[in-house]
Amino acid sequence: MQNRRQFSRVLFSTDAQVIFNDHQYPCKLLDISLHGALITRCDAFSSSTNTNAILCFTLPQSEIEIKMEVMVSHIKANHIGLKCHYIDIDSITHLKRLIELNLADDELLHRELAMLIHDTQQ
Repeated sequence: MQNRRQFSRVLFSTDAQVIFNDHQYPCKLLDISLHGALITRCDAFSSSTNTNAILCFTLPQSEIEIKMEVMVSHIKANHIGLKCHYIDIDSITHLKRLIELNLADDELLHRELAMLIHDTQQ
């Protein structure tokens, strides 16, 4: 199967929360990109695809919170795929740095940022 991803994913495991319909569900972040995330499936979260939610997590050993408005893109037995449709400037700055530190390829990161900016302008 061909990999159609435009954004590099970084394995990053930490506690997170998904907020859906004013309810907060604990989950575990499995990986993250500039354009989305993969989280563990929470039993209490019985949403369907194309549902809007908010993903929040705090960077370990810090008080830095990253928050993104997401849409559920797929639900599997053990995980949920989320596509980011809005992220504030502070969160994207910290997320960019996190990916930069784990990707070790500045040129690839800048290319992905340009694609992200292009996507949001359409």
